[in-house]
Amino acid sequence: MGIVLRWLGALLLLSLTYNPTRWNYVHWVQTTWPDQMPLAVFLGLLLAVGYMVYGLATLRSIGPFGVILVGAIFGAGLWVLTDWGVLTLTNPSLNLWLGIVVLSLILGIGLSWSILRQKLSGQASVDEIEG
Repeated sequence: MGIVLRWLGALLLLSLTYNPTRWNYVHWVQTTWPDQMPLAVFLGLLLAVGYMVYGLATLRSIGPFGVILVGAIFGAGLWVLTDWGVLTLTNPSLNLWLGIVVLSLILGIGLSWSILRQKLSGQASVDEIEG
């Protein structure tokens, strides 16, 4: 359940920042910047902290190559679905939502990687101690 919650957190973070509807941070800031500047900066900093947590955890756990590999796997999966006619990529809103879901899956996997690896291998992960 924790892995799903981490993924949902990433999905929420990405979709709160930007999505094809008007209910997102970017659209809100564009329309209310002069009147709500302090609140916009505050909320932007909160979003930045969320991205820092997810981004650093993902890069530390699976690394840049892992991010590229997981992204390629999801990209190839979308390619197969399009090739089979299950999915069409003609709708820009759908494409943006697919991108948000794929990015959230990458961040969710990155944040949950040590848990997944421990469950698959039976070995616990420990943090490196610099000395």
